Amino acid sequence: RSVLQKPSVHLMPEDWHILATEIKQAFQSEEVDGVVVTHGTDTLEETAYYVDLTNTDERPVVVTGSQRGPEETGSDAFMNLRHAIYAACEPDLKGTGCVVVFNERIFSARYVKKEHASNIQGFNAFGFGYLGIIDNDVIFTYQKPIRREMYELTEPRFKEIGIAKIYLGMSEKTLRAIIATVDGLVLEAVGRGQVPPQLVAPIEEAILAGKPIILTTSSEEGKVYPTYDYKGSAHHLEQLGVVLGSDYDSKKARVKTLVLTAAKKDVMLGFS
Repeated sequence: RSVLQKPSVHLMPEDWHILATEIKQAFQSEEVDGVVVTHGTDTLEETAYYVDLTNTDERPVVVTGSQRGPEETGSDAFMNLRHAIYAACEPDLKGTGCVVVFNERIFSARYVKKEHASNIQGFNAFGFGYLGIIDNDVIFTYQKPIRREMYELTEPRFKEIGIAKIYLGMSEKTLRAIIATVDGLVLEAVGRGQVPPQLVAPIEEAILAGKPIILTTSSEEGKVYPTYDYKGSAHHLEQLGVVLGSDYDSKKARVKTLVLTAAKKDVMLGFS
C-alpha cells in the first residue's frame, strides 16, 4: 500500500504522522506478522528511527529501499523487498523495534546510516554492525538491542529543530543566525564535543531563551563526553545546560529531539 508518493528528500516530519497512522492501523489485525515500508534511500535512516521511537507494537517494522531503481540493470529493488518481507515475518525480530534491511543485512534503525551515495552496499552501522543477515531467504539473527525506547506523541505538530555542523573558524554571527530560525538545535561538534570559543555566547543565549541545544560529534564512532575543561569544551557546555547527545549522530539526535518534544518529555532526560 502506498502512503506517501514523493521523493524521500521532499518529505517533512509531518509526513511521519501519516506513516505512523498506517502502521498502527495495520497492526490492528492479529494476522499481520510485521510491516514493510519502502522508502527512498536519501532520508531512509531518519524515517526508520522515527518509526523505531513511535511504534509501540512488538511486531517488527522493516524499512527498505534500493540504490538502483527497478528499471535499472542490476537493480537491488526486488531482492531488498523480498528480504524485507521475510524479515517482517521473522519471529526472532519481535521486540527488536524498527530495522532496516539492505543488501542481505539487517540493521538497527538507531545506528544505521547511508554510507555510499550509489553503491548497492548503501547502508552500514559503524561500530555496531548488523543484527543479522538473510542467506537464501533464511533470516539469521546474531544480536538484538537490549532495550527499546517508545513514545506516545501528544503534540500534533513538530517543533523546528535544526542542525549546525561546527567547523574551524565558524563565526559567532553564523551560529546566531541559525539559532534565530529554530526552536532547538543539534550541534555536530568535533571530537568529544568541542566547539570554538567564539560560539559559546550564542549557545548560552539560546539556552537562556529556553531552546534545547543537543551536542553530538562528527566522528563516526564514540560519544561526546566532558573530558576536557576549557571554554567551548563538552564539560563547559554541559555546565551551561547543553544536553550531551551520547553517541548519536546529528540526524538521529534531531529525530529523537523532535519525538521527545512532541511527546512532551524532558530532552535532557531523554538523552541520559
